[in-house]
Amino acid sequence: MTVRTIEVRERVMARNDALAAQVRERLAAHGIWAMNLMSSPGAGKTTLLERTLAELGEPLDIAVVAGDCQTQNDADRLAAHTGRLVHAVVTGGACHLDALQVFDAIEHLDLDATRLLIVENVGNLVCPASWDLGETTRVVLFSVTEGEDKPLKYPKMFEKADWVVLTKTDLLPYVPFDADRAVRYCLQVNPNVRFLFVSATTGDGLAEWFDFLRRSVAPLARV
Repeated sequence: MTVRTIEVRERVMARNDALAAQVRERLAAHGIWAMNLMSSPGAGKTTLLERTLAELGEPLDIAVVAGDCQTQNDADRLAAHTGRLVHAVVTGGACHLDALQVFDAIEHLDLDATRLLIVENVGNLVCPASWDLGETTRVVLFSVTEGEDKPLKYPKMFEKADWVVLTKTDLLPYVPFDADRAVRYCLQVNPNVRFLFVSATTGDGLAEWFDFLRRSVAPLARV
């Protein structure tokens, strides 16, 4: 008797990647730059996005998909800073977003009136790293209230990041966090990653963050 083993995870991931390719193709057809924004819980994704929407929501035609395990609290916070639809994805306990959820979300967005799509992923440094959402770039927030060795403990997340944003930098005088060491650890697992340093509370570094977004969207400007 022959036994055939079906690798369920491989099938699920293959379907996800196919859907992510469709998302990427559709966004590209509309000239939309898409960011997969990831971090551990409490690193400051929502606060940074609040400041971003208040400053650049309309100038950059930003749409947001906000994911969370339970409640749409983050989506409600973000909606207060934009007149556009904020699409909330409540995963019901799942630790990451997937391409199907993003595929469904963009069905409800006005893509012709969007230039920048930001997907706020579920707070988790493990699962989201494995799931392609059809994004243009991956940004990982890394709070100074975490340990400097997070890149070594969760290497896949940092290996796949295009940018690492060190957040809550206003707390550096009060926490035992060595920013230089954190940067070295990031580069150890990903020599090509780039860095920004921000405090969404004080505004330090936000000008550089905003410039990064403007530069990223500009090449896709529609005629």
